[in-house]
Amino acid sequence: MSRVSARALDEAIAWQLCLDSGETTEQERHEFQRWLSAHPDHARVWQQLAGIDRQLSAAAPTPARRALLRSGGVRHRSLHRIGTSALGMVLAVGLGLTLLAHQRPLGDYLADEMTASGQHRELRLSDQTSVQLNSRTALDIDFDGPQRRLFLRSGEILVQTGHGDSRPFIVETEQGRLQPLGTRFLVRRDGETTRLIVLESAVAAQPRNGSAERVIRAGEQISMDRQHLGQTHAAPVGAEAWSRGMLVAEDMPLAQLIASLGEYRSGYLSVDPAVANLKISGVFPLNDSDKALAALPPSLPVRIERFSDWWVRVVPAKD
Repeated sequence: MSRVSARALDEAIAWQLCLDSGETTEQERHEFQRWLSAHPDHARVWQQLAGIDRQLSAAAPTPARRALLRSGGVRHRSLHRIGTSALGMVLAVGLGLTLLAHQRPLGDYLADEMTASGQHRELRLSDQTSVQLNSRTALDIDFDGPQRRLFLRSGEILVQTGHGDSRPFIVETEQGRLQPLGTRFLVRRDGETTRLIVLESAVAAQPRNGSAERVIRAGEQISMDRQHLGQTHAAPVGAEAWSRGMLVAEDMPLAQLIASLGEYRSGYLSVDPAVANLKISGVFPLNDSDKALAALPPSLPVRIERFSDWWVRVVPAKD
């Protein structure tokens, strides 16, 4: 995917959601056409967004094809095979427990705020700070002490700090502490690391047990574990696109794409190691992972293997 400005991408996503709503007015259509012709980046990013729909049309040209992918026949045959023996029942229970653990840490259920798979939520805090919670996110909020403090247990948040309180504003994770300097930024828990992406102004980052504080500025990202801050890199285009229901991939490993889509659906979604490192670019809908998956075979030598609606794998295409 050719690089375009983050602003153009955000505007394009907003227009796509508007036009797909089915409630677009004639004035809005005229405004969209003016936006489309106002800058070359607008037309370019709009074509990239449209690519996902063209790919889907090639993969599933009729509603019947899409219905077939979700058909209950596959599900019925799969469950019938599992249910034909006592061993099958044990395996089914074991799979259910595995899926529960896969969905989220048990500690998340003690959090002040939590989102389910595929759910977004926006909070407006007492100081007018806006916090958007991504799918499968758990967050604690403590504004009672000398600091305004958020603790991210898991998942990802998009923060736009408010200015109605003079106390220091702190975001903490298991890996360390982040202090925004009047800014807009993303924080994500990735296993044993925390990733920070600064969209506006700057954020001071400090590992919990390690190196000195470092200031990360707008357009930069960094990963942090409990001892170290990693190298500073350029922030990816479309890092906050999830807040608009989209995922932007630019030479992204297929395994990373599948992991991201898996956060937005119930059940088990995986990729065969033989195709996990294939690279893909495009813009994918997060809230319709079946649509996103259907767009993969026209672009990559893969096929979608469905054991049931709850168990889906991306595997190499047959010769």
